[in-house]
Amino acid sequence: MAEETRGICVRDVPAKAFIAAYAEHLKNSDKFELPVWADLVKTSVANELAPYGDDWYYIRAASIARKVYLRPGVGVGQLRKWYGGNYRRGTKTEHFRKANAGIIRSVLLQLEEMKVTEKLENGGRQMTRVGQQDLDRIAGSVFHDTEE
Repeated sequence: MAEETRGICVRDVPAKAFIAAYAEHLKNSDKFELPVWADLVKTSVANELAPYGDDWYYIRAASIARKVYLRPGVGVGQLRKWYGGNYRRGTKTEHFRKANAGIIRSVLLQLEEMKVTEKLENGGRQMTRVGQQDLDRIAGSVFHDTEE
């Protein structure tokens, strides 16, 4: 019996490999721009320093796009909780703190301008048809690269 050819989606590839490939795609895209404040901000109250990498913003954007793909209807609040972490206060007990909402919101707005995501009427975001095809195409290329 002949082997069926099926489409590869984002769920079929490892998250780390997909995020790296999509971040590279966003970096090479002239529609997605790095904000001027990207080298000055921390990603959360819980962090002491800003991220070290030059392309951390693209990696975060790729990760957010993947989250919206996998969980349609996710909003800024849920993403803040997902990217948050423990606020270490020295000898006192740790407390959970949410991530910076401005970074997440700016990424989602840029993804909307690229027509990758769209707002839902009851809140949250979902992938557009074009965005889903774009992410599936990149997932397919990652899948075939890891297969070889």
